[in-house]
Amino acid sequence: MNIPEHLVDKAKKIKLLILDVDGVLTDNRLFYGDNGVEYKTFHTRDGHGIVLLQKSQVDIGIITGRTSQVVTNRMQDLKVKHVFQGVPDKLPTFLKLVQDLDLEMDEVAYIGDDILDLPILLRIGLSVTPSNGDNEVKSRVDYVSQYDGGQGCVREVCEIIMRSQGTWQQHMDFFLRDLS
Repeated sequence: MNIPEHLVDKAKKIKLLILDVDGVLTDNRLFYGDNGVEYKTFHTRDGHGIVLLQKSQVDIGIITGRTSQVVTNRMQDLKVKHVFQGVPDKLPTFLKLVQDLDLEMDEVAYIGDDILDLPILLRIGLSVTPSNGDNEVKSRVDYVSQYDGGQGCVREVCEIIMRSQGTWQQHMDFFLRDLS
């Protein structure tokens, strides 16, 4: 992976990655069953990236405008501690989380895909949108992922952070152990 130098400098400082859900962790589509239950799909590599990033001592959080039991279940599976659902105006929740964790803005990364994410994306150290993010967002972030939301965007950003911070190789060494 060839990471542009300006991203390496920003990613080295990251202590917290915050994610939107719809359009970032999912492909932005909502499925409703006949019983009214909402369904979402998540990319397993995004989930594995989240797990590895947490093992690398980078915290993860989500802030999403919708509320879904599926999201609660997925975040519990991934052991994500900072989960905020049903937040139509994300900025106050974001600012409180950063304050509670005693972080500086340049220590925070955020992946968002739509204009409602701009108040956060324009304040932080590393701002990212999926390749299918809104054009207004694409023109204002540090990096546009090679991947769509729900299709590996989160994994790519997790890997960029780990490679920039020098923690990626420890994970590779673990998975490649006992091969010599």
